[in-house]
Amino acid sequence: MKSRPSFPAKLPSSGGQSSKPLSPATVMVSPASAGRSAPSSSTAVSSGLGLDSSAVRARMVAKLAEQGVQDPWVLQAMGQVERHRFVETALAGQAYEDTSLPIGLGQTISKPNVVARMIELLRQDATGKLGRVLEIGTGCGYQATVLSQVATEVYSIERLRGLHEKAKKNLLPFRLPNVHLILGDGMLGFSKGAPYAGIISAAGGDEVPLTWLDQLAVGARLVAPIVTASGQQALVVIRRTATGFDRQVLEAVHFVPLKSGIA
Repeated sequence: MKSRPSFPAKLPSSGGQSSKPLSPATVMVSPASAGRSAPSSSTAVSSGLGLDSSAVRARMVAKLAEQGVQDPWVLQAMGQVERHRFVETALAGQAYEDTSLPIGLGQTISKPNVVARMIELLRQDATGKLGRVLEIGTGCGYQATVLSQVATEVYSIERLRGLHEKAKKNLLPFRLPNVHLILGDGMLGFSKGAPYAGIISAAGGDEVPLTWLDQLAVGARLVAPIVTASGQQALVVIRRTATGFDRQVLEAVHFVPLKSGIA
């Protein structure tokens, strides 16, 4: 039996958690919804300066909460991960604004609100960590890093070799043994890791590929943009049940188009 790919190499095992805490340390967030407990942390908050300051991310998290994000796991993960480390140096000053930014090769890093919203939809009804998650479209690696804080294991697949290499470089300092980066055709998913407790896509096509649905566990959710009859993209949430699939189309979004092959 082949072992699953690891990233970036064999790292010290720590039970699915980072071998050292993300820097800066945890930004604590109070639960915003009844019935959900916030993830625990005993790590002290780092003060830092400038973009390294936990206060910068705390302000972003407060804005996300004002915009309707309620899952404390998602809010805390957004507060932990330093978004400015995933964008070009010239754009770092805009890293914590609610805007998408170019990351090269015609791709973008999604708005913080969109990342938080999609992960919250993926975790809907979850009270603790999700299990194994598949991300379609690694990009610069930011969303995979956020997912690493709310899921036990993350498989992230990218079709553009340049972005795959950039994501590996970006994630290396974080030493996340529960994140696996794969260069491949995202439309095929990644069957070796299936079934998944959640699948999330950062690219949108006319329909959700059947391969993704096949790799979704019963009771799990898939969150992705799709092109609607009006020609515009919208978020779709698909939940696999014991008898089929429940589908819900939500708000309009704008993502790069879903493409096949490796480039």
